[in-house]
Amino acid sequence: MLLKTKPFLFRTLLNFTKKYSTSIQEQVTKVNGQTINYVKTGQGNRNVLCFPGALGTIWSDFKPQINDLDKGKFTVIAWDPPGYGFSRPPERNFCLEFYENDADTAHDFMQHLGVKKFSLLGWSDGGISSMILAAKYPQSVEKLVIWGANSYVIPDEIESYEKIRDISKWSDKMKAPLIKLYTEAGLQKMWNDWCDAVTEMYEKNHGNICKEILDQIKCPTLILHGDKDPMVASEHPTYLESHIAGARLYRFPDGKHNIHLRYAPEFNKIVTDFLTKP
Repeated sequence: MLLKTKPFLFRTLLNFTKKYSTSIQEQVTKVNGQTINYVKTGQGNRNVLCFPGALGTIWSDFKPQINDLDKGKFTVIAWDPPGYGFSRPPERNFCLEFYENDADTAHDFMQHLGVKKFSLLGWSDGGISSMILAAKYPQSVEKLVIWGANSYVIPDEIESYEKIRDISKWSDKMKAPLIKLYTEAGLQKMWNDWCDAVTEMYEKNHGNICKEILDQIKCPTLILHGDKDPMVASEHPTYLESHIAGARLYRFPDGKHNIHLRYAPEFNKIVTDFLTKP
């Protein structure tokens, strides 16, 4: 019914999918009334959910992992979080609880697919929601891998977000695929809403996002960090390492925010070793 009533969206989805993959097709389902667009590939007995960052989608954020992680070892599931990519309508709602809402929806989505236990690959905002998910639903999460994530924000980060609030300052390479998805006006509105929500969290919660749940994460946890990440202050990975029991930290000395894309072979090997280790 959704595809019949949204022919333009369906054609756009097909064109977008063909650009990135010729063999792995996207699917659409409903979870608690919310449209969820996703891919599922591989036959391995280790289930992995890929959790995109802010504004991100399946293919913009996880192409090297979807295509290259060993399909004999893993069943890889990647999704567009609510309001992102083709998990629309409705449009994204950046309320103060959006990180936790995404965590809850991701958990319900995996249960809807019949995947009772899984590991998480969470990038940036997806890393934040992945931490919340692991803390709230420990019975469901086997292992946690996060990068570009933080449990609080500091004044310097709020200032850096304001400096890039105007998407006209973004590089064409960065914004072009997002404009194709959301339109230029839609992308600007969505980014404004994100900046406003994070700023409100900073002001109302004294910078806290999810510090209080870190000690509730009981699963094996791997934190990866690009030491030249312009979006995440250098204090965050060490804070997470010291506040999540048993967490390990791996650094990419020259890495920035997108280490899983820029250093995909190394990243995938590290993640594979971690997820397959007994």
